[in-house]
Amino acid sequence: MDTDVRPGPRAGPPSVPPADPLRQSAAPLRIADLRPMLRAALPDWWPVLAGLALLFVPTFITLFSGAWISEEQGHGPIIFGLALWLIYRKWPAVLAASAPPAVGAGSGRHSRSRSGWAMLALGLGAYLLGRSQQILMLEIGSIILVMAAVLLVKHGAAALRVLWFPFFFMLFMVPLPAEFVALVTLPMKMAVSWATEHLLFAAGYPISRAGVILQIGQYQLLVADACAGLQTLLTLEALGLFYLNLMRHPSAIRNIGLAIFIVPISFSANVIRVIVLTLITYYFGDAAGQGFLHGFAGMVLFVTALVLILSVDSLLQWSLRRRAGSAPPRTREAA
Repeated sequence: MDTDVRPGPRAGPPSVPPADPLRQSAAPLRIADLRPMLRAALPDWWPVLAGLALLFVPTFITLFSGAWISEEQGHGPIIFGLALWLIYRKWPAVLAASAPPAVGAGSGRHSRSRSGWAMLALGLGAYLLGRSQQILMLEIGSIILVMAAVLLVKHGAAALRVLWFPFFFMLFMVPLPAEFVALVTLPMKMAVSWATEHLLFAAGYPISRAGVILQIGQYQLLVADACAGLQTLLTLEALGLFYLNLMRHPSAIRNIGLAIFIVPISFSANVIRVIVLTLITYYFGDAAGQGFLHGFAGMVLFVTALVLILSVDSLLQWSLRRRAGSAPPRTREAA
């Protein structure tokens, strides 16, 4: 067999595409490398951190001695702590996204600086108004605005896009207006009271209900806002969204399905909490129901919600795997 060999260009070393500076700087960044990097960045950041401390330490003192030790807003420090942990966890990606811009990108830097300073002015204005007029919603919301503005000025919009979820997650610690909470909470308390009465009556307990007041045996229990209110629902919704962000399922059906199921999961957990408090009062007296065991019922609420979220997530995973396994294989048509 004859082969036609034609001369071609002289072989040389394979061409290597130019390295992407963003990928090149992102590859070696790990959480383990953060400590030396943070020490190196301290001279640049300490004035910012000192200014934030002077601004917000009085606010945190007020919160930890008032709103954040109440049942309605007790989730605030948990939300804030988890958000800070998420920021620390994603900080290598922030540093990679805010790599030094190429030559000629000064206009982009100037634009991000303008928007960052505008957001900072908005956050400081909200802080001054909220602090002076004791509007807790504005005072806590200003923390989110000022932190986002500092990030935008220092690292740009790309870094803010990387940290979109921690800042969105912190919105759950902002208290809503009392009138709106009261308007939405009353139907929720009625529904939880109705479900508690019917479940315990079906179990054989001597229970009756008048509005949101439960009568079991010789005891009367008022279903309060903290037991079945909007803030509890939002807290459990935040817990579910945090779980979704942490797991990062590739299936959109699984993510959307779990996000939808978080609402009935929150309602079910509230019903279980009220049932536990009712039974504690029925068997151990009113003092036990209002004492340490009342706080224990709060832990039951979050443990129940977490177990239900994990159970629903496992059920969705099992159904998707079963659906994928039962799908008929695709066949190619003959050409």
